[in-house]
Amino acid sequence: MEAPLRPPLAPMLGRVVRAIPSGDYIYEPKWDGFRCLAFRVDAEVDLRSRHGRPLARYFPEVGAALLMLRDERVVLDGELVVSTEAGPDFAALMARLHPAASRVDLLARETPAEYVAFDLLARGDDDLLQVPLSERRALLEQVLRDVLPPLRLSPQTDDPNVARRWLDLPPRGIDGIMAKERDSAYEPGARRMLKVKLDRTADCVVAGLRANAEPVPHVVSLLLGLYDADDVLHHVGVASSFGRARGVELLEALRPLAVPLEGHPWEHGFLVEGGPMGRLPGAAGRWTPAMTLDWTPLKPERVCEVGYDHADGARFRHSARFRRWRPDREPQSCRVEQLLDPVSR
Repeated sequence: MEAPLRPPLAPMLGRVVRAIPSGDYIYEPKWDGFRCLAFRVDAEVDLRSRHGRPLARYFPEVGAALLMLRDERVVLDGELVVSTEAGPDFAALMARLHPAASRVDLLARETPAEYVAFDLLARGDDDLLQVPLSERRALLEQVLRDVLPPLRLSPQTDDPNVARRWLDLPPRGIDGIMAKERDSAYEPGARRMLKVKLDRTADCVVAGLRANAEPVPHVVSLLLGLYDADDVLHHVGVASSFGRARGVELLEALRPLAVPLEGHPWEHGFLVEGGPMGRLPGAAGRWTPAMTLDWTPLKPERVCEVGYDHADGARFRHSARFRRWRPDREPQSCRVEQLLDPVSR
């Protein structure tokens, strides 16, 4: 492919903040999907993930739409997202990464993806990386004029009040706000943007732990549970990244709660139905008694408050953050509704 910019190219990144910044910023929704750089040169399309992995073979419908653009030589930055009848579905998006071509074609019809573009890095023979964001946006609007799904132009505003409404009452499929300086250049790989994310919390039952004996015994993760409407305790993810000193403290606090697997709510396994979220670090991974018991069952009596950034159904997508013990909460009061309806909490 001959173009002013070619893969591999690292996307510009953001650093997390918890409040919308004021100043000469432009705000955009943070889409809940796969970050993707799209290279279209004449009759060729190359889609690349944040880490440079090729994605075009998994999303043929997006490639076909990019070939319909009037501009035959463009490099876009955006997000691949999938929506089903139930709304945006990250699990369905992950399922699109299937090795079988026949399955890829079937999924492209059953759960088609959209490409939501928010930046333009090259057009024709012009490298636009040093062009101010406001000018790149104007050019992007020209490139994407009159496009139809699966291509979409991401909304943008310079009004922090609008951005705050996006953040406080996020539309489905949005899990934060990106704040970018109006006159900023595009710096591949640099964390020059601000990523404003909600810091949600949930009260969870601690029903197990994983520990490490070196260099001293300490907890490396807590296995978290929530009860459903039938009073069944479901494994919903883990809390980790305590630091060794906190891990030693947690082990001492939880050691008296260690119990045999027999009679434990998860004695027959957890997440036995599997699921794509179990492949993500910190997500609720599958375990059955046929596997090695790499965790210690605990009497489900202690409740802790954790912070998390995103939930997919009744599971944390990534590892949660331990906040504090909640001695005022009864384990049976920790329900999955906390994750299913986080805005109302």
